[in-house]
Amino acid sequence: MNYGKKPGNAPSGAATAFGRLLKFHRERAQMTMETLGKHTSYSKSQVAMIESGQRRPKAHFVEVADQVLGAQGALKEVAETITPSGVPAWFEDYLEEEVKAAGIHVYAPSVIPGLLQSPRYAAAVFRCAVPPWDEEEAEAMVSARVGRQEVYNREPRPLVTFILEKTPLTRPIGGREVLKDCLMHILKIAALPNVVIQVMPEDRETHAGLGGPFILLETAERKGNLVYVEGQGGRYFISEQPELGDVIARYGTMRAQALTPEQSVELIEQVARKL
Repeated sequence: MNYGKKPGNAPSGAATAFGRLLKFHRERAQMTMETLGKHTSYSKSQVAMIESGQRRPKAHFVEVADQVLGAQGALKEVAETITPSGVPAWFEDYLEEEVKAAGIHVYAPSVIPGLLQSPRYAAAVFRCAVPPWDEEEAEAMVSARVGRQEVYNREPRPLVTFILEKTPLTRPIGGREVLKDCLMHILKIAALPNVVIQVMPEDRETHAGLGGPFILLETAERKGNLVYVEGQGGRYFISEQPELGDVIARYGTMRAQALTPEQSVELIEQVARKL
C-alpha cells in the first residue's frame, strides 16, 4: 500500500530531539531500556515512549539519565527546551493539517473523539492510559484537546462530520455523570451549522467501517484529501491513490448506512436522559 509519511518518523519538536539524544547515549553506554528504567524508576515502556518523543521526560529522569549514561550535561541541556505542550510529538504533524483543513470527517468506533470530548471526559480518557501519564502531562493534554475545538469557530468555518458507534456513547468512561456531561457537550456541538453528527445503528447487517477508525481531511480550499489513521501499532497518513479514494468511498458509504443527523441527535438525547 502507498502510505504517506508516518507522523513521528521524522523529528518533531524538542521532545523528539531529546529522545534521539537519549537513545544515542544509552546505546553508546551499552545499556538496555530496562536497565535505564531501573535507574530512573521508570518502566521499560515509559523509557521507550520518551525515546520516541511520545512522552516528555521529567526533571528527575533527566538528572539521573544524564549521570548514569555519562552524557556530561547534554541531556539536561536539551531537556531545558522542552515545554509541556499537551500534544504528543507524533500528533503534531496531524494537528498542522487539522488547523487548516476545509473539511474534517471522523469515524470513531471505540471512544468519543477528541473534537467532541468535554473537559471532564477528556481527563477520564487520559486517566485510562497504560502506562499512566503523570498529573502535569495529563492536565496539559486535556487543555490541548479541549483547545482543538476552537476549529469549529475559525474562519472560514470547516465542515466537520462525525460517524460514531453507539458503544462509546453508552460506555461510562469516568462514571455516568462524566459521560452525561460529555453527551450534553456533543449535543451543543451538533447544533453548530457546520457540524454533522451521525450514529451507526447497532443492528446493521452490513458495515463499511470494519477496518477501524480514521480521520479524512479535506485540505485548504478543498484542493485535495488526506487520511490519518492511528492504532495500537502506529500511525500514518494515506495521501496517494488508490487507497485514498477507497477511504473516501468508504466514508460516503458509512454515512449512508448511519442514522440521519436528526435521528442521531434524538438517540444521543435518549441515552443522556437515562444516565
